[in-house]
Amino acid sequence: MARIFITGGTGYLGRVLVRQASLGGHHVAASYHTQAPPSDEAIWLSLDVRDALAVEDLLDRLRPEVVIHTAYRQGGPDLLPVTAMGAGNVARAAAAVGARLIHLSSDVIFDGEREGAYTEDDPPSPVSAYGAAKARAEALVTAAHPGAIVVRTSLIYGFAPIDRISQFVLDVATGRSPERLFTDEIRCPIYVEDLAAALLELCGLSYSGPLHVAGAEALSRYAFGAMIARAWNVDPSGIQGALSAESPVRRPRNCALDSSRARRLLRTRLRGVSEVLRDLGRLR
Repeated sequence: MARIFITGGTGYLGRVLVRQASLGGHHVAASYHTQAPPSDEAIWLSLDVRDALAVEDLLDRLRPEVVIHTAYRQGGPDLLPVTAMGAGNVARAAAAVGARLIHLSSDVIFDGEREGAYTEDDPPSPVSAYGAAKARAEALVTAAHPGAIVVRTSLIYGFAPIDRISQFVLDVATGRSPERLFTDEIRCPIYVEDLAAALLELCGLSYSGPLHVAGAEALSRYAFGAMIARAWNVDPSGIQGALSAESPVRRPRNCALDSSRARRLLRTRLRGVSEVLRDLGRLR
């Protein structure tokens, strides 16, 4: 079993990673920053990834075999310091101790203007501040740790507990939020349990470079929202559609990811939303 260190262990994906890794018999350490640790399934360590010396010191003491970097900020003044520069700090420290690195990236590194799904060979072309920060993180990680896996994924959803995207959908469907869901913005949502299992499986593989790990089903945000609402026994008719193309802020529209390379590498099934809901008995 491996010695695994997970950054962002108190995040939505991080918590599932900690649980699955612990149940799998791995020796798990995880970091937290603003949220208190939720369990005793890991050795919990406070860490600010913006502090390069602190990151270096912690990994030098832990000597993990694998680092899974999930910590990030999606906006605000810490967007670049945490999401981009923090990723570079983790990559340099992981390389210094000879640890395998799995870095979490995003589908929004692309501009969303192409036909069909993006492959690992397509160059980043972000149009949002978050996408630019994630693209910068990829560049820093690759430069500092050439053997790293850069996992690009999509919308992460789950049920125990509900994720923030699904909760937003329910708020829209029930009238608690006046927002609308885009009918022309395409993503490949992935179930958090599938993503965590895929990341842990990658710990034992020799692959390096970018890898798309997303759900098998490309859906508009509107279609995804309607499916999630039904899964929670909420009438989706309260959801109104809108066009991302008409938004005053430019957003990437078609961010569909081609995950065929990952499907060939992994035993873990990267299920589409329909299959997940059917397997969980939530398909209505």
